[in-house]
Amino acid sequence: MSPRPWRLITALAITAAATACTAGNQTTTDSGPKAEAPQTIEVWHGWSAPHEVKAFEDAIAGFHKLHPNITVKLVKGQDDTKILNAIRSGTPPDVVSSFSTNNVGQFCSSGALQNLTPYLEKDKVNLSIFPKAVQDYTQYKGNRCTLPLLADDYALYSNKALMKGNPPPKTISELTALAKKLTVRNPDGTIKVAGFLPSVTYYEHVPEHIATTSFGGQYLNPQGRANFATDPAFTKYLQWEKSLLDWYGYDNVKKFVHSMGQEFEASNPFEKGKVAMGIDGEWRTKFMEEEAPKVQYDTSPVPVNDDRQNTYGGGFVTGTIIGIPRGAKHAQASWEFVKYLTTNTDALVTFANGLGNVPSTIPALASPNLKLPPQFKTFLDVFKNPNSTTIPSTINGGDFVVKFQSFVQDQWEPGKVPDLQKGLQGLDKKVNDSLQLAGG
Repeated sequence: MSPRPWRLITALAITAAATACTAGNQTTTDSGPKAEAPQTIEVWHGWSAPHEVKAFEDAIAGFHKLHPNITVKLVKGQDDTKILNAIRSGTPPDVVSSFSTNNVGQFCSSGALQNLTPYLEKDKVNLSIFPKAVQDYTQYKGNRCTLPLLADDYALYSNKALMKGNPPPKTISELTALAKKLTVRNPDGTIKVAGFLPSVTYYEHVPEHIATTSFGGQYLNPQGRANFATDPAFTKYLQWEKSLLDWYGYDNVKKFVHSMGQEFEASNPFEKGKVAMGIDGEWRTKFMEEEAPKVQYDTSPVPVNDDRQNTYGGGFVTGTIIGIPRGAKHAQASWEFVKYLTTNTDALVTFANGLGNVPSTIPALASPNLKLPPQFKTFLDVFKNPNSTTIPSTINGGDFVVKFQSFVQDQWEPGKVPDLQKGLQGLDKKVNDSLQLAGG
């Protein structure tokens, strides 16, 4: 998968749409035409780059052979807001995939996506083919309304030429020192080449990829309430982030970010040699192959804070999810499609090879047919590492993620928070009030 900028907007927009969906999703596995009947199913997905669209088409080639009576119409570039608006209006597609595991709680609790457990039980699908972390982020409070469709994790990319012989950093202190050492400034002090940009406005340098992995931050406490002011990991993360940001100069970083190319285009600054080190997902290996084949680079686990060196090797794990919307008119054929795409090893390996994603089943992870570049091994190792983490799903999706990033981006980075502890306490209250309003 390659997440798109809508992922943070979606969590805000999704709540209003989800409230229009009837809570509770009673699933019947015999609704609509039989799977054997001639029919067309419409499948919405978020991929849009040419190699991504082709990868999806290649992955379902085997489905066409198994089910020649089912025509699959693929619709690219769809996000969660469009999906929920279609469900709310009573005109949903038959199958949807989403990049937003944060929204599983909303999808399941609102009934926007059907509970797949009856289908799984009817066809005796063994969930143990999915790693435990993957099983966890595809259900909410026992309602499994999604299944995993490939997985993503994050690591540190290093441009070999810009690293100048320095090995990839393993700790935050090493990362900070290298970021300063490798940064090249213009005569006026602005950034020409960045060693490492700490700002959350830089693509995948969002808090959940650093605050959790590097500093061990737990967004929610065991009672399911906001933990920003209580967990010291967030204070450590924010103080480090602001210190490095101030070293660069907030205005310099802002100017550099505004001058950057698009994340999912060949103008990406890492691909252009403008950034020495950056955190990114495994899909970047495919983009490097397609768009910057001459750039020599390494991958390594994301550095961890110096007091957490025993956790080095883990990373942030998430993935694409797939499900059947409430009101789908071809539910039985839709289930056959979902089952095939999420459990068939050949389909998953083909898809993973085409997208440069991590396969989401244990058999596919072990397949000798995986054809991925050497730099991809880091991501397979991170995915299996017991220190890898994700963030919990809630009834209002990724609202707490959005609120934290907004706090960092709009208040903390510009220097508008005179008292960090009070600021985090205020953030906790906003998150908890939102959870309570949503019924959590």
